[in-house]
Amino acid sequence: MWRSFARLLTQFDRNKLEPAIAVRNAIGVFVPLAVGVAVGMPLGGVAVATGALQVAYSDGHDPYSQRGLRMLLATLLCALAVVVGGLTGRIPGLAILAVVLWGFAAGFAVVLGADAESLGVISLVTLIIYAAQALTVQRALNSGLLALLGGLLQTAFSIALWPLARHEPERRALAELYSELSQSALAALKSQEAPPSTAEVTRAQEALRRLGRDHGNESQRLWALLNQAERIRLSLLTLGRLRNRLARQSEDSLDLEIIGHFLQHCANLLDIIASTLVTHKALSSGVPTLRELQQLSEEYRSLEKDSASTFPGAVRLTMRRQLDAIAGQLRAAFSIAANRQLSDAQTAPAETVPDWLTRARESLAKLQANLSLQSPAFRHAVRLTATLAVGEIMAHLINGRRSYWLPMTIALVLKPEFTVTFSRGLLRIAGTLAGLVLATALFKFLHPVMGIEVILIGIFVFLVRWIGPANYGIFAINVSALVVLLVAFTGVSPTEAILTRGIMTTLGGITALAAYAVWPTWEANRSSEVLTRMLDAYREYFRLVTARRAVSDPLLQRQLDKARIESRRARSQLEGSIDRLRMEPVANEKDIRVLNAVLASSHRFINAAMALEGAHEKAFWPQIDAADKFSRDVDKTLGLLSAALRGEQVSPRQFADLREDHHALVSSIGTEHHALLADESDRVTNSLNTLREQIMAWRGRDVSTRVPVPEPQRV
Repeated sequence: MWRSFARLLTQFDRNKLEPAIAVRNAIGVFVPLAVGVAVGMPLGGVAVATGALQVAYSDGHDPYSQRGLRMLLATLLCALAVVVGGLTGRIPGLAILAVVLWGFAAGFAVVLGADAESLGVISLVTLIIYAAQALTVQRALNSGLLALLGGLLQTAFSIALWPLARHEPERRALAELYSELSQSALAALKSQEAPPSTAEVTRAQEALRRLGRDHGNESQRLWALLNQAERIRLSLLTLGRLRNRLARQSEDSLDLEIIGHFLQHCANLLDIIASTLVTHKALSSGVPTLRELQQLSEEYRSLEKDSASTFPGAVRLTMRRQLDAIAGQLRAAFSIAANRQLSDAQTAPAETVPDWLTRARESLAKLQANLSLQSPAFRHAVRLTATLAVGEIMAHLINGRRSYWLPMTIALVLKPEFTVTFSRGLLRIAGTLAGLVLATALFKFLHPVMGIEVILIGIFVFLVRWIGPANYGIFAINVSALVVLLVAFTGVSPTEAILTRGIMTTLGGITALAAYAVWPTWEANRSSEVLTRMLDAYREYFRLVTARRAVSDPLLQRQLDKARIESRRARSQLEGSIDRLRMEPVANEKDIRVLNAVLASSHRFINAAMALEGAHEKAFWPQIDAADKFSRDVDKTLGLLSAALRGEQVSPRQFADLREDHHALVSSIGTEHHALLADESDRVTNSLNTLREQIMAWRGRDVSTRVPVPEPQRV
């Protein structure tokens, strides 16, 4: 546990380095400061720059519409927080009440997602800062307007290229997906790992969600490319599993040589599509690559004619159909990416953003459902509220000029999860002290005048937004130096600011950590429910896969797409839950081992289900009694496992005999023309039988009892 926690403290995530965002955010803060100095109104420049800095934390690389709306909301909330804080600051009791109420709302907002949580924290910090100022009504309104102006300026810098590159973020997300598909086409497929390209397809789906009601040609083209990518991903997974089956029977065969060349050309074409999305120019090598794919498919067809009517021959038949399907999907994707005709490619989005009224109702329903101390979000809101009240009282008792840094640190450090709270708390304290040493050195050796201070502020904003996201400790170092520079810019002694910042941040960090230690929310208490939600999602997905009778059913296909997306989300949530559990001091190592084993078994199940979905239309789930019974019993098994995880009494006798069901299914369909179905349904049976043993043993015993952990199996 402690090793994992130490790695978390020191990890440096290079994927979060965003120099382009850092540059525009730094400009957004630098410009109002420079203008303020130039016109002789430095304090007004600071007010505008502060608003720009707060809103900068809402910037990102996501689609312009989503990004712009989020930054606009941040601008309005921060401006409102400035006014409310300034008006209540003259009455200590009223100021504390405002911070406490706003803190509860900000804490409870985690229910609505990461964006809502970020907006809540940003606006809460702004309120805490201005609630410590005793402003007149006029000054409070003026400060709010200046902060509004700064936020709007930062938003304008962020979305300035929207008219010129309207869909560039979406194209970039799709390019990353196709590039990852290229790599997965050449990678060895392992059934006990999550399906390939999961993170990339999720990001692409999220990027395109807001295009759902945009029916322009470019939007339709992007949706078609995403749908083709989903189909290619499934088909490559199915082909990979068939290839593994063939390799076990003949490791050195012409079949494997042809398929290897085919996958290499697939990877090349997927890279070409990714490059086309980024550069807007179709590479001439795409057409010859398509011809090579077609030739390899025909070459494999000639091998099929020499096959005897045995199981390997059935595999060859299924393999050839997959090669034809993938070649067709790649041909369609390349044609769409090269701005050619959309042809018959599916362009309807699998999941779009609903209208604002529907979203409001859904959000309200989420909030109502979490109004309970059993909810981690509600517990976090109560914990944050109580701790902020203590912090505000401490700050008022200290009665220092910058004592508001104490409750502000509480707002920034205290999070719903143990791991995040303690890592941020320790890094915040250590980073602040290191940053104050840096600020001391700057003022001691540079003696910056106002113009130099403006430049230094711009540099530190750049560092905060560029390197800061990669490691919170580095963020704390740079933001501490930045804050001291901003405070000194208003005429406050740097020495006073440095000393106060160090003391208040340390007190606030310790208070936040103590509050979490007194009333923690442990991941161990909710990991079982997260696992249950994943099994429920898998249950619905498999039901729809086996309900599919024809390619031409658009309604069922949309339902299947949604179920696949929900399965991805649920799996990602469970993986995150296990990662957090691994770092908790109260975590039972045996529980972690069991959850990892269950996750591995579930990977075998979902890989098999996705292979069935990705199969050629002639390999769809058959309409016979044995197949229907197998599907029903799989559904029943997953339902019973979910019930057991939720604490219901489930007897082993209630489970169906899936092995007998599988035997009846294979006897009915044979393996001559249904090799894929027989193989994947066998994996479904194996994985669910293992899951049943693992979960029933886990729920019905002391965890010290040994739980079956699947050994690595052939795929």
